Amino acid sequence: MRVLGIDPGSETTGWGVVEGKGHDYRLVEFGTVKATPRERFSTRLLKISEGIENLIVRFRPDAFSIEEAFYAANVKVALKLGQVRGVALLAAERANLEIFEYSPRLIKQTVVGYGNAEKHQVQEMVRVLLSLKSVPEPHDAADALAIAICHFHHAGTVQRILAADARGKLGSPLPATRRRASR
Repeated sequence: MRVLGIDPGSETTGWGVVEGKGHDYRLVEFGTVKATPRERFSTRLLKISEGIENLIVRFRPDAFSIEEAFYAANVKVALKLGQVRGVALLAAERANLEIFEYSPRLIKQTVVGYGNAEKHQVQEMVRVLLSLKSVPEPHDAADALAIAICHFHHAGTVQRILAADARGKLGSPLPATRRRASR
């Protein structure tokens, strides 16, 4: 399985591609889609959307994982982040990818073992988990890799739930963080 992780940002959107199975995964590539604050916001959104669409064409991921929106004290920042997430989700939906959304706390809990971990702790664990010589830079890309890694750790659980549900052993619906794209 190949996963494209996205850490949305209105100036720098981090991305990371990880492939493997279960807890056995490896780095494919990572980077950022950059937009300058001098550009109109709509121009930045277009640049981010096109950047993600190009990544999807280039890496052909099986799954798309993205950080859920989080509460921000600054409403204007939260709204802009929501719009960036919207164009990222739209690009994934257009490509007919399965979309998985993870909360920042769950990502940190999964990768570091502590839901209130600091950025440098997440970066270091991404380095360790992917057997890298140095911490991925910038931090936006490291965060995107953490989101992809989080998906690998939780995808197996989702598959077990689906299998048990198919056998009629569960009556509960899937977690709200998983959504299957229309085929």
